[in-house]
This record gives sequence, structure tokens and C-alpha cells, in this order.
Amino acid sequence: MIREASQKDLKGILNIYNDAILHTTAVYAYQPQTLENREIWYEQKKSEGYPIFVYELDNKVVGFATFGPFRAWPAYRYSIEHSVYVDKDYRKKGIATSLMERLIAFAKEEEYMTLIAGIDAANDKSIAMHKNFGFVHSGTIKKAGFKFNRWLDLAFYQLELVGPNNPKEE
Repeated sequence: MIREASQKDLKGILNIYNDAILHTTAVYAYQPQTLENREIWYEQKKSEGYPIFVYELDNKVVGFATFGPFRAWPAYRYSIEHSVYVDKDYRKKGIATSLMERLIAFAKEEEYMTLIAGIDAANDKSIAMHKNFGFVHSGTIKKAGFKFNRWLDLAFYQLELVGPNNPKEE
């Protein structure tokens, strides 16, 4: 079941995210987050109107997805960057795909123009999933990060959506 996240989901979200920090290059961070960090993140997302969806299975959060601003300047208001994470024990079950479907549907409903993914260039599975949704490669920043004693390249993929009916400069 995919649903909006609530405060009670933050421990599950935290566990998934910290596992990604400690064991993958899906997040270019070194230190695990705290529950307090996730609470602040949650409140900020909610106050700014950005979604946080969780995939719940057997009363457990096994995946989550969200998006937020791509860049801080007003002209970028119709471009968003998303994240999708799945519990290591529940991968290869279509959970990330289901979460992506929900994120894309929500982004269309909210009339965003461009959905952006920043993906470690060596993450072939994530790149393939994004391509299956119609994302196209829009550039790679070589040696953008350093983690696990090696340089990491960050590939950007984007999906063009319908966008707003009446875009405004505000």
C-alpha cells in the first residue's frame, strides 16, 4: 500500500535512509541521520507542500519517495528533484517502480514541468528504472563526490511533464 507518510513512519524512513548512507552510493553522505533530523525534514517537506509517500507492507514501511526543489531560485519553481529508497530486504519486488508511478502522478497533478533525478552513474538498476519511465540523460558531473575511498560520478536524468497551464513569474 502506498500512502502519505505520517510522523509514525519516521523511524522506518530513517532506517531505510541510514542504510543507504552507510552501505550505498545512493546518498553522497557519510554520517547517519538522527530521528530529530528526519522530524525536521518531515516538517519542512510538509510545510512547503512536498509529498512524502511510503510503501507499507505487513505494517512496515519498506520504501519511501519524495521530491523537493531542484534549485532555490524562483525561476526553478516548476522543476523538482526526487528521491526513492527501498529497504534492502525488499528490493527487486517492484516497490521503487510503484513509488515512482505515484510520484510522477502527483507531480503531474501539481503541474510541475520537469522531474529530475540525480543518480550515481554506476547505479545501473536505478538508471534503467528511470529510463523505463521515459527519463532522458541530461548530463553527468564527473567526480562529483568522494565516498567509499573512490570518486563518484553523478548522472542527471530528467522527465518532461505537461507543466502548468498558466506559468507565472512570481
